[in-house]
Amino acid sequence: MQSVNLNNLNDSQRSAVEYCDGVSLVIAGAGSGKTRVLTHKIAYLLSMGYSPYSILALTFTNKAAAEMKSRIATMVGNDVASRIWAGTFHSIFLRILRPYANRLGFPTDFTIYDSSDSRSLITTIIKDMKLDDKVYKPRSIASIISRAKNALITPTAYATNREIVEDDYRAKRPATKDIYRAYFERCHRAGAMDFDDILLYTNILFRDNPDVVEHYGNVFRYVLVDEYQDVNFAQHLIVKQIVKQCKKLCVVGDDAQSIYSFRGANISNILNLQHEYGNCRIFKLEQNYRSTK
Repeated sequence: MQSVNLNNLNDSQRSAVEYCDGVSLVIAGAGSGKTRVLTHKIAYLLSMGYSPYSILALTFTNKAAAEMKSRIATMVGNDVASRIWAGTFHSIFLRILRPYANRLGFPTDFTIYDSSDSRSLITTIIKDMKLDDKVYKPRSIASIISRAKNALITPTAYATNREIVEDDYRAKRPATKDIYRAYFERCHRAGAMDFDDILLYTNILFRDNPDVVEHYGNVFRYVLVDEYQDVNFAQHLIVKQIVKQCKKLCVVGDDAQSIYSFRGANISNILNLQHEYGNCRIFKLEQNYRSTK
């Protein structure tokens, strides 16, 4: 593939794009050109001979994923851009899960429950268990279950965690562990996963099936992650498993901002990146193109 024009990048952006030897952290505030760096880096990797199929680019929202794909297509063409594994965490991990769903006890055409489906099932369980829905509010219980899954806490681990159980007793909702177990089991029997299950079960799939980890470790030769400050524990662990073989990772994030803490986002993931990956290079994009002083 032909070389990529990097002349429209400033020095910091260009350095971040051209470094492809190991793990890199690009610290980028709003308006500093982080999407430009990500898209140019992908085009640069392609020009260096990387196959489109070997590049994994993860984002948080469908809007961000669509913008990234559109910009890449402008640079390398629709055909090449369509073959890059670029999308949201959930869409990409769902794509990884489906072929191996039977190993987890699910059909390959398992259903995805949205938040409304989840709350509806939780409401039914609370009613079936004859619990007071003023104490066990479905929305609150759904949030508790979501946080548990994003921390990779299964119903069994939840029920045997003394601190969690005592917290639920103090909150006067001791049956939360039973609701979680019932919800988990009913979803499984129905052949359904909710959004948080996609992350939980990808971790379980990788944990219990080394051949799957090895397969994707061979498929992906370079991994890029946007908004890394908003990554939760479950997402962080999947990325870590995938890059274990290739050791090529570029994460972009703002260490001063995290908007997804309610979903279990853990700012320490970005702050500890240098410690976790010893060869981590840091690039700072400090020029803001959106606003004046």
